[in-house]
Amino acid sequence: MLALCLITFPSFVVKAQDGNSSEILTNEKVMTMVKAGLPSSIIVNKIRASKTAFSTSTDELIRLKQSAIPDEVINAMVEASSGNRAPSLQPETPTVASPSGYPTEIGVYLNREGKWIEVLPEVVNWKTGGVLKSIASAGIVKGDVNGHLEGDQSRTRVGQQIQFVIIASEGVSITEYQLLRLNKHKDNREFRTVTGGIFHAKGGATHDLVPFEGNKIASRTFVISLSGLTMGEYGFLPPGAFTSASGASTLGKMYTFGVVVQQ
Repeated sequence: MLALCLITFPSFVVKAQDGNSSEILTNEKVMTMVKAGLPSSIIVNKIRASKTAFSTSTDELIRLKQSAIPDEVINAMVEASSGNRAPSLQPETPTVASPSGYPTEIGVYLNREGKWIEVLPEVVNWKTGGVLKSIASAGIVKGDVNGHLEGDQSRTRVGQQIQFVIIASEGVSITEYQLLRLNKHKDNREFRTVTGGIFHAKGGATHDLVPFEGNKIASRTFVISLSGLTMGEYGFLPPGAFTSASGASTLGKMYTFGVVVQQ
């Protein structure tokens, strides 16, 4: 009789490695990747594919800029910290509303199918060198400046019939907000505006301004209905848009949107 031999092999459990399962990206890790010479495109893709715990306060944005972190990387960090990772659409999560149905937190909101969707701000880099010195030293400027935003379009896309609500700070009037048309380039958008009040404007500094009216419906709450805007990129510039300044750079914010042809 032929004897059967049972040969046993040690069992091996193969576990797929997942580099992102436990790793959490922080500001310091992003700075380390930049210092190591990794291209911005790789860092941005890493941010979008990873869990993150970024700090994007005004002071941190200044520190990142002074540490030579590329603008596209900073924008990706801001987007990740806000939870806005969609490639072209604003998140469809309604904001918390008051009993009247309107939002309560300071900001700009878009009416989409009867729900108020928060418009997340983008970082503005003020480009005019001579004006930056005045901003950094005095904090107040009366003159025209150039604003620069990374990327060729806003993530918020709208049709030609639009309704916004703006919740302003205490004591701020809707006339202190500016609606600007952005000049679109290959990989960025720019605009020219004035500070210190539009009545101090000279020359072509108001060329990009778009007139609008806000209807006050509650304390600090203004409804803006827009129609007839041509296709292109726009943004609401809030008062005090120069949110932070240093000798090296000046940053601000703008609530942007893009008008597309309605289907």
